[in-house]
Amino acid sequence: MNKDYHPSSIEKAVQSIWRKTEPEKNKLLNSKNKYYVLSMFPYPSGKLHIGHVRNYTIGDVISRSNKMLGKNVFQPMGWDAFGLPAENAAIKNNVHPEEWTKKNINHMREQLQNIGILYDWQNELSTADPEYFHWEQWFFIKLLKKGLVYRKLSEVNWDPVDQTVLANEQVIDGKGWRSGAKVERKEIPQWFLKITEYADVLLNDLDKLSGWPESVKLMQKNWIGKSKGLNINFKSCNNDYLYTAFTTRPDTIFGVSFIAISINHPTAKSLSESNKYIKEFIKKYQSSKVSEEAMAKIDKDGIFTDQYCYHPITKKKIPIWIANYIVDGYGTGVVMGVPAHDTRDYEFANQFNLEITRVIESENKKSDLPFLDQGTLINSDMFNGVNSQEALNKISEYFVKNKLGEEVTSFRLRDWGISRQRYWGCPIPVYYLDDGTVHPVPEEDLPIKLPKDVDLSGEGNPLDKNEKWKNIICPRTGKRATRETDTFDTFFESSWYYLRFLDPNNKDEIFDKKLKPWLPVDQYVGGIEHAILHLLYARFFFKLLKDEGLVDNDEPFNALLSQGMVLKDGAKMSKSKGNTVDPDMIINKYGADTIRFFILFAAPPEQNLEWSDSAIEGGYKFLKRFWKLSYLIKTSHKNEDTSNDNNILIKTNNIINKVTTDIFERKSYNTAIAAIMELLNFISKNFEAKTMSSHTATKSIETIAKLLYPITPHICYAVLSEFNEDQALNPVWPEIFDTVDENQEVQIIIQINGKLRSRVDINTKLRKEDVIKLAKDDSKVQEYINDKEIVKLIYVPNKLINFVIK
Repeated sequence: MNKDYHPSSIEKAVQSIWRKTEPEKNKLLNSKNKYYVLSMFPYPSGKLHIGHVRNYTIGDVISRSNKMLGKNVFQPMGWDAFGLPAENAAIKNNVHPEEWTKKNINHMREQLQNIGILYDWQNELSTADPEYFHWEQWFFIKLLKKGLVYRKLSEVNWDPVDQTVLANEQVIDGKGWRSGAKVERKEIPQWFLKITEYADVLLNDLDKLSGWPESVKLMQKNWIGKSKGLNINFKSCNNDYLYTAFTTRPDTIFGVSFIAISINHPTAKSLSESNKYIKEFIKKYQSSKVSEEAMAKIDKDGIFTDQYCYHPITKKKIPIWIANYIVDGYGTGVVMGVPAHDTRDYEFANQFNLEITRVIESENKKSDLPFLDQGTLINSDMFNGVNSQEALNKISEYFVKNKLGEEVTSFRLRDWGISRQRYWGCPIPVYYLDDGTVHPVPEEDLPIKLPKDVDLSGEGNPLDKNEKWKNIICPRTGKRATRETDTFDTFFESSWYYLRFLDPNNKDEIFDKKLKPWLPVDQYVGGIEHAILHLLYARFFFKLLKDEGLVDNDEPFNALLSQGMVLKDGAKMSKSKGNTVDPDMIINKYGADTIRFFILFAAPPEQNLEWSDSAIEGGYKFLKRFWKLSYLIKTSHKNEDTSNDNNILIKTNNIINKVTTDIFERKSYNTAIAAIMELLNFISKNFEAKTMSSHTATKSIETIAKLLYPITPHICYAVLSEFNEDQALNPVWPEIFDTVDENQEVQIIIQINGKLRSRVDINTKLRKEDVIKLAKDDSKVQEYINDKEIVKLIYVPNKLINFVIK
């Protein structure tokens, strides 16, 4: 064993051993004691960033620690390989997207291996592999035949430069996130999956996810957005046309002073043909995001149509406006404007001097407008004096009884648009005959692969310009046909990859049903930014798979850990801000174990992590101390004095208990590391003072190496191989030393008014009175309780004392 710690040589040697170790054969055929750990797979951009390192290090700690408990751990890795960035990079670098992607995968795989992640590489997959998307196309055809897929004209965010649809999140300040072009709102044919048919089950099954953060479940619940309300009909003053508005607050019906319709409403489109001002208004806002959030924040604008409709109860004429903040996708594209009791309507009414009538009064009768809470109805005809809750029911009954509206359940969730106008994606397996009819590709012709000879230089969808690939003969009729040239949204690929990981090389079926017991995934790890879309789509896909009889469970992921972002100088790391850190540089200088140590010690996994060069140095120094102490224990002369060993093993047992709880139950890796550091200091102090036997020193350093093993596996492998070579490759989690006397010492915390002020070591056999005296005599506690009255004392045996003082 070298005296000095040289991480580079240690890590290369250990990784070489790991790579030469034969993977466990037939691991997945035995699901007994199974533990499936999955970290969200990366897009192969070319280089791992610190956020990747954090994500995959957390997943690796979970995998390695559970493996040490004897669980049959499966942790695969693959590549979310399709997407527009690869296409753009290929154009920029004059290289085919496939070549660019494979090169990046090779480099990033090597980076992951250099970090020491314990992956089952024999199950590696890439979503751009035809053997992967073959089964994606197969499943799409199944859904098409079941009526769960359809195609329609849809308004989208359209990037006129990249010539593709953008998600709302990809529109920044009205411009495309990559091209910088001003985004347009455009209607094009799109393929959709009927996720709305599963809205109720997606909402209700959130209650089954006890291992998920409540914050993520709430975000999904709000995104699904179930609400019960009333569809109210407002009849046009010009004809029999009905403007139907959805509301969850029928108690405010008497406060309606205008009707607002979206720029895509049939009335707006019709009027734009003869009114240039309306036409210009619609054109002005066609580049706005189409999300509900974006519309809520937009500066309110509108144009009067010169048309009116009747209030359904009072028959008063109500002006009809076209407004820029009305979303087509939620409700009906028509809003009944109640400015006294809705923030957006209030802003709009003030902008255009429209009538504002209060119809709900608060208890103190002094509330400002808009008043959004419930109260007592005023200015509401026969419903005056009724409280809001009662009025909701009475007014709903009135509308239904008089056939002026109907009670409905509405969802914020919209069907999932899965079409993208790009080359580098999975082809949608349908074709069109000249008569416009749509046909699925025969299953025996799958997979439909992308053409290699493609021109990426021009505008628009490259597949649409590839006549040789696009134009085919219908395999059923022999007639001319045209392939679908749109490709799948990449969320489609990442919604089922957890299934294919179990059987990535199966050429005969999506996966072997004998592997069903490995589902669901036991622990899923990924960034909080994926809390809604990816996780919702993955849950939806799993339910589709269950309905097809491919899986048996209700949900794909038992437990979820959503880690925070990595910040530098208070901001999220990004190339544009110039605040990125290259993981390779850190590894080359300090070693992979140091960066793993820092990432896990700097912050709890669910919180944001602030990058710190000095903390990296601190982590490196700790590992050097660990190595030095291991060397000294290994090479020192024997010490047979066992008189203090009992106390040392008591302390070691306490730390084992704490670290076990922190790692397996709380996933609080920073506090686990702090406890290990405390133990190392304690062992080091006793070893230097020669107050422990050589035997106990060896047991203690082995324990530290095992506790640290999931966190910093390279150095721990090297240390264990010096003391216990059999344990180095497959260490087991340390157990409590059963030779320790029952008369133990523990450390309790001392609080003053609930705040931690000191700690004290006590014998567990001490009486309560003696413990309280020890605590009062502590010098730090004296500073707070001296000359103060102790009004209450809380004592939790062997845990804490809390003095409540005046």
